[in-house]
Formats: sequence, C-alpha cells, structure tokens
Amino acid sequence: MFWSAPVSWTPHDEAELIAGWRLWLELGDRTWPSAAWDGTAADVVRPLRELVAACDEIETGYRKAVTEPSEEFIRIIQFLVFTASPVIELWADDEIPLEAERIALLHADLAGFAEHAERVLEVLAVSGGWTGLAAEHRRTDR
Repeated sequence: MFWSAPVSWTPHDEAELIAGWRLWLELGDRTWPSAAWDGTAADVVRPLRELVAACDEIETGYRKAVTEPSEEFIRIIQFLVFTASPVIELWADDEIPLEAERIALLHADLAGFAEHAERVLEVLAVSGGWTGLAAEHRRTDR
C-alpha cells in the first residue's frame, strides 16, 4: 500500500472539525525535541510516541462521535502514524548519548517526518480555517 501525504481535507461535520482541530494542536509541537532534551535519541522520539497515542485517541473519539467516519480524515491520521512509526522504531530504545554521526542520522529521520507533518499541518489549517493561527504560532519574534 502506498501512503501519500494528504493534499486536501473537507470537514464533513462539527465532530470532524473538532477532531481536526485537536490533531492540528497535537501535531504543532511534537515534531522536534524540546529544550529539555537529554541528549539521547529515545528522548527525541518520545514526543512522536505521544503523538501516535494522541492520534489513536483522536481517531477513536472521532469514530465514536459519528455514524459514518470520513475516510479522508482517517487517512490523514493514519498517514501521520505511518510516517512517525519508522522513526520511533529506529530510535526509541537508543538511550546512549548521541555523537555527531548518529545525530546527523537522527536529524535526517526527524526532518523526513517533519516534512510530512508540515504538509498535514498546512492541510488542516487551510481546510479548518486556522491559517492565521498557524502563522501566529510559528512567529519567531515573540
């Protein structure tokens, strides 16, 4: 099965719009490590594990809230899980402090996921009507 990044999304009802909003919020801060990073790969991918758990909660809650879930929205959630999973699998048990070569490899893996995540964030923001919020959230002059 080929998984491609979503290019559009049309919320079909309020439940889907709310689920999309929650997904946008969860995804917005979980792509890169925080300043509290302990120097290990396992700590870097911890937010991705939390994102996958949040995706599961969002999908489960959304499916319970509607009679006929939108396959388009479910694909967006599953795409994120699919693209985060290899990074998690590769690095989740790596508790050894990183040296330059492994940092470069980890960075490349994270950058690949971040590229996909940015596409999803953009699709959610445009379709959900949150582009102004997205721009404000990414401001660096605050």
